[in-house]
Amino acid sequence: MTAIRQKNLTAAQWSANGSGLEQVDLTKDENVVFGENVFSIATQRERLPADVFDRLQGTLERGEALDVELADAVAEAMKDWALENGATHYTHVFQPLTGLTAEKHDSFFDPTSEGGSIAKFKGSELIQGEPDASSFPTGGIRATFEARGYTAWDPTSPAFLLDNPNGALLCIPTAFASWTGEALDGKIPLLRSMDALSKSAVRALRLLGDEESSRVITTVGPEQEYFLIDEQYFFARPDLILTGRTLFGAKPAKGHELDDHYFGAIPERVLACMMDTERELAKLGVPIKTRHNEVAPAQYEIAPMFENSNVGSDHQQLLMQVLQNMARKYGLVCLLHEKPFAGVNGSGKHNNWSMGTDTGHNLLDPGDTPAENLSFLFFCAAVMQAVNRHQGLLRATVANIGQDHRLGANEAPPAIISVFLGGELETIFDKIAAEEDSPEAHDDVLDLGAEVLPDLPLDGGDRNRTSPFAFTGNKFEFRALGSSMSLAFTNTVLNTIVAEAIDELATKLEAAEGEDLSDRVLSVVRDSYVENRRIVFDGDGYSEAWEQEAARRGLKNLRTTPDALPEVTAPTTVEAFERYSVLSQRELEARYEVWVEQYAMQANIEAETAATMARTMIIPAVLRHLSLLRETGADRLEQETRELFDRLVEATLALEDANGYPDGLKEEGMDLAIYARDKQLAAMHEVRVVADRLERIVADDLWPLPRYSEMMFIK
Repeated sequence: MTAIRQKNLTAAQWSANGSGLEQVDLTKDENVVFGENVFSIATQRERLPADVFDRLQGTLERGEALDVELADAVAEAMKDWALENGATHYTHVFQPLTGLTAEKHDSFFDPTSEGGSIAKFKGSELIQGEPDASSFPTGGIRATFEARGYTAWDPTSPAFLLDNPNGALLCIPTAFASWTGEALDGKIPLLRSMDALSKSAVRALRLLGDEESSRVITTVGPEQEYFLIDEQYFFARPDLILTGRTLFGAKPAKGHELDDHYFGAIPERVLACMMDTERELAKLGVPIKTRHNEVAPAQYEIAPMFENSNVGSDHQQLLMQVLQNMARKYGLVCLLHEKPFAGVNGSGKHNNWSMGTDTGHNLLDPGDTPAENLSFLFFCAAVMQAVNRHQGLLRATVANIGQDHRLGANEAPPAIISVFLGGELETIFDKIAAEEDSPEAHDDVLDLGAEVLPDLPLDGGDRNRTSPFAFTGNKFEFRALGSSMSLAFTNTVLNTIVAEAIDELATKLEAAEGEDLSDRVLSVVRDSYVENRRIVFDGDGYSEAWEQEAARRGLKNLRTTPDALPEVTAPTTVEAFERYSVLSQRELEARYEVWVEQYAMQANIEAETAATMARTMIIPAVLRHLSLLRETGADRLEQETRELFDRLVEATLALEDANGYPDGLKEEGMDLAIYARDKQLAAMHEVRVVADRLERIVADDLWPLPRYSEMMFIK
């Protein structure tokens, strides 16, 4: 048996040896683990003196800073709880502009003069940390010699414990800012945007007759897609290790054309991994709701319930970390790249976004009669206005190098941003625009034709999976996020642009003539919808006809990351973000510079990896195959292979030349990003085209890389 076949056999026969497949009866009280590793409100109530607990909650409700005495009391209780649960260290967890989380571990224990140690953790250590700000991407905000930065405790996102076989770690969610006060993370702008939207929405609610609501909370429920492959294949692929995606790989004979994987039975090893992951996430307070097979072989989805945007964003980062850690326990590797395999479905992260009041009213719930729900019509119109005005910015929030292989294809939302409302809701808005009576909400049911099956109530419209921004009953689903991406910036943008639109419509409502509230609201909604209805589209977002129609409507088609990122610093973006004190122009420019640089660096890593793999793995394999053909006198096969080999050598040399960069090219900035896109990635594609053809004809025992058919189908 060849080494490759032996590896496949080993992968197929994987066994947990009892370590991962522990049987847990979740019906028993002692095994109900949700939130057990979270310093939750319930835990705070139990551990803090009653007066301290009341002061803490009151301080948080008012949005005030903690005084030293209160912080010390909370820190002492948090330390004792952590120590009792096996923690030896704590860390301030934050989200720098890398898109990942960062942590620096500090011990609870300080040495004493008697040669022992004592556990210490003061309020000042809870509230503030001091990491090196220059060692993270800052977009020029901080120079290398200007190293000081601060982490600040976010008490609205609960602290938690991460278990380890050798103990536990207390994790404190924090914000990250420079010494001069600029936001260097995703959390600070997100919290600012949530405050901004709340103020704008409460103002509008007062005009709409709501005198009770005092705060509006934005919520998010992300749907995380990912791949799981056997770790043997992962570690045999330098491209997966260094870039997260396969830079070479021929299309297998079978992909997902039979539609037999989606919602199919979950393989036993994968299911065991999923269940273990969900249990760990439950301990951390992450409310997982759904799991299933996705479209592509070896592709899956996990989805939590909705939470407020800040906590949901933190939990999403935690979810990705736990997914990757838990996969290794089962001999798997979790791939979060947007396009790990060419020619098969890529992975996204649907962002289900909504707004709700502190009195329990979902502002995007149309109710039984959406045509009569003035509040819903007002806020829905505001969302459409925001998306239309800032369509380019929304596209930029989902831009990265992985997304360039996915967005716009027939597997993912198009790069053109549009809004899908559904048949009934779009008809209502159209009739409002035409000043016609709106139709009554229907009570239609779907008769399935079998007495044993119940009649199903029909929704107001069909689903449109090709729409990037779709109304789905009581929320908007932004489907264009990439699977590896943080939720923070996308939801910061959504909150900010919707706050701007709400304020503009509220101002028009104040100025509208007439005493009847209904007439004034409908007038404002009508004008807004007429002005912004170009963004509404209910057809096939994948079609060429839509591209043409979108161009006629004046909608932006930003195909690649370098096309989209300038929207981050566009005048309309700067105006909105500075008006609501979410991000300054300098903070926006910093993010633009960081993301442009990351794109260029990631492209270069891919190009260098591809050139090295072609040189050291693929070319030697083809040479050995040519030698065998020559020895056996297989002239026709040798000629075919020789022609492809010569093309491969030429393409590899061209790629290596592109990786050298021409004289005069700037080392950073958009020029470098465009060069990477147009030269390096294009040259890399030419190498791949030839290499993938060679994969189909080179002897199986000589080809040096695990194939798609192995990685995706052996579980």
